Amino acid sequence: MERTFGTEEIIVSKTDAKGRLTYANDVFLRVSGYTEHEVIGQPHSMIRHPEMPRIVFKLLWDTITAGEEIFAYVNNLAADGAHYWVYAHVTPSSPRGSRAGGYHSNRRSPDRAAVGTVVPLYRELYAAEQRHARPADAMAASGALLDARLASLGLTYDEFVWSLEAEKAGVR
Repeated sequence: MERTFGTEEIIVSKTDAKGRLTYANDVFLRVSGYTEHEVIGQPHSMIRHPEMPRIVFKLLWDTITAGEEIFAYVNNLAADGAHYWVYAHVTPSSPRGSRAGGYHSNRRSPDRAAVGTVVPLYRELYAAEQRHARPADAMAASGALLDARLASLGLTYDEFVWSLEAEKAGVR
């Protein structure tokens, strides 16, 4: 079952440098179906949908640990087994000139057409990962596939995500 949330709502969470939740707003708690007590101190990956391609999270972690922000479409898993798509903006949260002290994530309700574009790609990446028993082989396979798909479009992952947002806004 898919759960949605209002276009005016923002899911907010903060983590420490290791990805353990240090803050979750009321929208996060309501949509995910967890209580604050259940999430604080837990890895943010507790809401990771099992069919999300791991390569997307590798890309996310590689980007934010390098001190850069990333936008991504992510399918999350709620406590009751429902899932919910988000358009995530994840940034390192650290004082200037220091290593990341943690991460801040704002998630908005995604454009349905954008999700419709992302779902087949993510299914293909997930299927590539499932063909390999070793996690390293699975990640390499889906990474190569993602690189090939993006190269065929002439885009980086960031440009791909931004192109979906541009389509939503009617920008060509």
